[in-house]
Amino acid sequence: MIVVAGEALVDLVPSPSTAVGRLADLVPRLGGGPYNVAIAAGRLGAPVSFLSRVSTDLYGDALVERLHGSAVRTDLVQRGDEPTTLAVVGIGPDGSARYSFYVEGTADRLVTDPGPLADDVTAVSFGTLSLVLEPGASAYEEVLRREAARGALTVLDPNIRAALIHDPAAYRARYAAWLPHVGLLKVSVEDARWLADLPEDASEDAVLEVARTWAAAGPAAIVLTRGGDGLAVLTGAGEVLRVPPRKVEVVDTIGAGDTVQGALIAWLHQHGALSAAAVGELTSTQWEEALTHAGDAAAFTCTRAGAEPPYTEELAAFVE
Repeated sequence: MIVVAGEALVDLVPSPSTAVGRLADLVPRLGGGPYNVAIAAGRLGAPVSFLSRVSTDLYGDALVERLHGSAVRTDLVQRGDEPTTLAVVGIGPDGSARYSFYVEGTADRLVTDPGPLADDVTAVSFGTLSLVLEPGASAYEEVLRREAARGALTVLDPNIRAALIHDPAAYRARYAAWLPHVGLLKVSVEDARWLADLPEDASEDAVLEVARTWAAAGPAAIVLTRGGDGLAVLTGAGEVLRVPPRKVEVVDTIGAGDTVQGALIAWLHQHGALSAAAVGELTSTQWEEALTHAGDAAAFTCTRAGAEPPYTEELAAFVE
């Protein structure tokens, strides 16, 4: 069993049919980084359970129903009468997304530590707002450390939302303290620059230099998402492997990085590699296959509005 831990929320996405000169109508889309990861992994055939606190409001009910429809278990989902977190999304001309969040007093940040996870849990994924907003962030951090000590593969995507990080230096120090407990790190080039306090135009080589220091601290491998340039990985052997993207007509990029993480987890499950040791020993050929699978899944997600990762059958038809 794979556990994905973190927030579930509602993205308010502008309607593409809005007339020029007026504010866009906002369409609710179910999302949240970890929620999208769980949906993607479940739809791609991995056995997944979601760990979060979800509101009992109408949005919360819809979030839970969609988990069930994507073959994601909800036995670790806590429910509360606090409202659902909202994210207002702005879409750029290239389909890229920016976010503003409404998080005060919302359900997902009030999650509590569920205690030790079941013995059959072999991997736990973390990321995004859930590792920023207290008191939930400390609860998730406790799960991260405990499950890593137990031997589960811990997967982290920081997925930085800088507007919600009021003390960047403190967050960067906290992130560094997580690395010894992380088996697989997935991070965008942009987020890596932020985490390393590099200039926004720092080269990818500079990012990889920093990534090598992170790998030395703990992760068995580091996967970099590179936007329109595809994916890269710093393998356990210290090799850098790049895989180009599949070209598609982009509707928006919401959930693309989350789909990469979910698809990677699903691939690792299907290939018996859900451990830090196995991740560290993956060959270049295996990494090329894994990254191609994850990149194809993310490309599919970009062809639909909002975070809508593919099911196995959809992805198979897409790559034929």
